[in-house]
Amino acid sequence: MPQGGQGYDRRQPPPPPRGPRGQHQPYGSPPPPPRRKKRGKRIALTVLLVIVGLVAGLWIYLESSLTRIDALEDYEGRPAAGAGTNWLIVGSDSREGLTAEDEERLATGDAKGQRTDTIMLLHVPDNDTRPTLVSLLRDSLVDIPGKGKNKLNAAYAFGGPKLLAKTVETETGLRLDHYMEIGFGGFADVVDAVGGVEMCLEAPINDPLAGINLPAGCQELDGANALGYVRTRKGPRADLDRVIRQRAFIGALTKKATSAGTLANPFKLFPLLGSAPDAISVDDDTHLHNLPSVAFAMGGAGDGGLITTTVPMGGSKNVKGVGSAILWDAVKAPKLFEALRTDSEVADELIVGAP
Repeated sequence: MPQGGQGYDRRQPPPPPRGPRGQHQPYGSPPPPPRRKKRGKRIALTVLLVIVGLVAGLWIYLESSLTRIDALEDYEGRPAAGAGTNWLIVGSDSREGLTAEDEERLATGDAKGQRTDTIMLLHVPDNDTRPTLVSLLRDSLVDIPGKGKNKLNAAYAFGGPKLLAKTVETETGLRLDHYMEIGFGGFADVVDAVGGVEMCLEAPINDPLAGINLPAGCQELDGANALGYVRTRKGPRADLDRVIRQRAFIGALTKKATSAGTLANPFKLFPLLGSAPDAISVDDDTHLHNLPSVAFAMGGAGDGGLITTTVPMGGSKNVKGVGSAILWDAVKAPKLFEALRTDSEVADELIVGAP
C-alpha cells in the first residue's frame, strides 16, 4: 500500500464519472439525454403553442365577425321546446352592401326594401333519426300575427326576421332555436371561394331576369350563375321546382365547403373563411360552435343522410288583396311538424318533391 497517502490504491473503486456542470453521476445510471433531443422537444412545444394560438385567434375573429340579428323572442303562447334543434334558414334578396356593378353582375335588379326568396326549416334531431330540411313555400297562406292572412314572405316584408320567425312558430307549432339569413352577395362570394359547385341539370335553363343561360348536363356554377340558379322560377312547377333546386344546391355547396379538398387547401379555405361572415347573419344567441351541426346535417343531402321535403300542400286559394296563395294540407302538414317536434322518423307519405 502506498505510503504517505501518495499514489492510488487499486483496491478502491475509481471516482464516479462527472455529469453536466461537473456533477457526479452515480454508477449504473443512464447517460444524460442529448441536448439535441431537448431542443427538439422545445421546438415541437413552441410549434404546438403557435398552432393553438392561431386556431384560437381565428375562432375569436370568426365569432366576433358574425353579423347578428334580433330575430327570436319570447311571447305569450310561444310553442314549448321540443326534441332536437330547429333552424330557420332564410335567403334574403336585400341589396344592402352591393355596388351598382355587383347588382349588374349578379342580375339582382334594383328593387328596394326587404324580401325573402327562400324560407327553409332545418331540424337536427337528438337521436339517430335523419335530419330534415323543409322548404316553406313563400306563397303559403298563413296567419301573420297582427297582420291577418297573407303570404308567408309578406311576414318578412312587414316585420323582418322577428315577425317571420314568429309566424313560422305559430303556424308549425315548433319553437325555433336558431335563425340564419343568407344575402345575395355573400352567397355568391362563398360559391366563388370554394371554386364553384357542380350541378347536373336535366334540362337547360334560360332566364334573363335571373341572369342565367345554362345548358343541360353537369357543369360547375360560379357565384353569379349559382345565385341565378337558386333564384329562377323557370320550370313546369315554378316555385316547387325552385325549392327543390335550392335544397340540392345548398347541400352540394355545404358538402364542398366542408370537404377535405377545401379544408386542406389554403387557397380555398382562407377565402371561404373571409367571405363567410359577410354571407350569413344569425340570431343573437347563435355562436360559432352552433354552426357545425348545420354543416354536417346539410352535407348529407343527396346521400340519404338528409330528408328534404316541402310542406305537404292542399291546393291553392285566391284571397282578396293577397292573390293566389298555397294552402298547406290540413292533415299531412301537422303530422310532419309533429314528427319533427318529437324527433320521430318522417313518414314517406309526408315527403314532397325529389331531393
